[in-house]
Amino acid sequence: MEEKLKQLNDCMTDHPDFPKPGIVFKNIMPLFSDPERMKLLGDVLEETIREKFPGCTKLVGLESRGFLMGMAVASRLGVGFVPIRKKGKLPGEVVRQEYTLEYGTDVVEIEKASLEATDKIVLIDDLIATGGTMKAAVKLIGSTEATLVGALCLIEIDFLKGKEGIDNFVSLIHI
Repeated sequence: MEEKLKQLNDCMTDHPDFPKPGIVFKNIMPLFSDPERMKLLGDVLEETIREKFPGCTKLVGLESRGFLMGMAVASRLGVGFVPIRKKGKLPGEVVRQEYTLEYGTDVVEIEKASLEATDKIVLIDDLIATGGTMKAAVKLIGSTEATLVGALCLIEIDFLKGKEGIDNFVSLIHI
């Protein structure tokens, strides 16, 4: 697994001072433009979910790169996929969760009918930094009848400690 993760990490690019000064943006998009790396990413995510979260019935992906990874892996696992989106992007009745950012607040939503009491959910996203969006998603899932069995991120920025307070959290690449 270590060698696979190194291959994935080597394919990603860093962009200093994006989207604002002092931030180094970790770009995973090169993984999707290379079919071999995309397959490798799918293999690693599928293997991790099967090992760490057996019995998962749905993946819930965070907007937007969590959609890309989540849908592909859900298909491999034979489970459903549900998106969590920013406010106002989903039709019908939604459940929403407000959360605090360093400069204000934001809201994430999920379609109310998309989760059932029997669902065992794994949250998936590309990267966790401060953890604000992931923690809001955890609360959002907690407000439904579904069971959250864990959360998975490809990349974790360790010094920001974003995973604190998230039960059964797994990250694969640490920076």
